[in-house]
Amino acid sequence: MNKEGVYQFLKEKGINFGCIEHKAVYNMAELAEIELPYPEAEAKNLFVRDDKKRCYYLITVKGDKRVDLKKFQHENGTRRLSFASDEDLYQILGLTPGSVSPFGLFNDIECKTAFYIDIAFFEENSMVAVHPNDNAATVWLGSRDLVKLIAEHGNEVHEVHFE
Repeated sequence: MNKEGVYQFLKEKGINFGCIEHKAVYNMAELAEIELPYPEAEAKNLFVRDDKKRCYYLITVKGDKRVDLKKFQHENGTRRLSFASDEDLYQILGLTPGSVSPFGLFNDIECKTAFYIDIAFFEENSMVAVHPNDNAATVWLGSRDLVKLIAEHGNEVHEVHFE
């Protein structure tokens, strides 16, 4: 699913969302240069795998947080974790580096990837802002709407606390 496919999918599902097109960004520092309407909803997305390349995880946290993979591993009972390769990212989520997004899970036909989202996205305005599988745009929508869509698709969804 590409950017236009994400927009169409959200419309078909009746999901209220907004979007903004901007220059391509590859990290949170570059995203900070873009004036987005809901900066508190900005998300950082990490695509990781276990040491046996059997289990894949998409971790979505507030943009200002860091993810300690060792702590995540311990708290969630996973094997040792590391970042998935660019090849795995493309093969499983259909994405390229810099465009990692929960919307990539809709390209995960086999639902190999477990989705872990920071519970902080369910506080305050309960919105999340992520790329629509393209790092030259940002979409914001209700966090519950995103989780519901991903669960309906068939990926495991976990709401967890990140410090």
